[in-house]
Amino acid sequence: MLRRSVAVTLVFSLLALLVVVSDSPYPTMPGPKRDAPRAIVALGDSTMSGEGAGTYEPGTDGENGNWCHRSLKASVHKTRVAGVDRVFNLACSGANSEQVGVTDQVRNTEGSQARQLAAIAREYRVSVVVVAVGANDDPRFADVLGACLRAWIERRTDCARTMADEWKARVERMVPKVERALRDIRRVLQDEGYTPRSYTLVLQSYAAPVAPGLPFDLQNLAGCPLRTGDLEWVRDTAVEQLSDGLRSAAKAVEARFLDLSQAGEKREACMGGQKPEDEWFTRLTVDFDGLRDEVRARHALQESFHPNDRGYEQFGRCMTEFLATSEPEASCVAGDDGNLSAVVARD
Repeated sequence: MLRRSVAVTLVFSLLALLVVVSDSPYPTMPGPKRDAPRAIVALGDSTMSGEGAGTYEPGTDGENGNWCHRSLKASVHKTRVAGVDRVFNLACSGANSEQVGVTDQVRNTEGSQARQLAAIAREYRVSVVVVAVGANDDPRFADVLGACLRAWIERRTDCARTMADEWKARVERMVPKVERALRDIRRVLQDEGYTPRSYTLVLQSYAAPVAPGLPFDLQNLAGCPLRTGDLEWVRDTAVEQLSDGLRSAAKAVEARFLDLSQAGEKREACMGGQKPEDEWFTRLTVDFDGLRDEVRARHALQESFHPNDRGYEQFGRCMTEFLATSEPEASCVAGDDGNLSAVVARD
């Protein structure tokens, strides 16, 4: 009887505590209201912001020094998730892992993307976070393409020969930085009352913007001024090793991974020859109007060799398919109809 009496007393005490808590005007956990609209949020660099697609959000096309180039045609705006009401694109062209994570660093007039995510997570119920980052860390992929372009102009040895020995080491140094950024994302969401199972975190890799086999008359300043050896190295080595590194970072933080390394196959810049509308990447692109302005001139080539609106639409299509599954990893591969699909590797 004594044990039963103690048990009953304990139950009533717990019920009383629940009543007190439920009647309290102060929430026990942070986070949005239960009926808050659901959102998908994109973080990362130029391949997530929509660089190259045009139609940039006001305030991100050089105004007051902000060159984030967030496009309304970015892949996150082409990604469909059931029940999601709002889309937020926090990605910024040129961002590295530190700027995606929690940092006091400012780039393009903007601070930490993870902290911006925290503010959204208080008002909206964040269902999905998609991230593309890493290329602007140690790999400095844009600088590598620039070096390859200079090698073509100066008729020097393929830049791939000088990069081959150090590229893998660059990728290896990148991996822990990407991991840190992803952990920061998880931490800010946890601080806002989210559990890891209450949202989906996806890291995507990069597609090769160029490839060998393009028409010879476009292997110049009219399209893709890169040496054949460099085109081969970018597609077959650099992008593959970059994807391998990002895959390991995703696994380390239990994020899902979408491999885009083969996503642009036969749709790379200049591969369409006289039909550029068949390509999913921009060719060498010069903002001639911007050249007249000293500040904008420094960004005159910024859109070059990024996905275009057709590419981002395909990436969004593949991400949509991937998010509709529960698979931890998939690759974006073109099907017989020419559109990208999320293909899961089976053992």
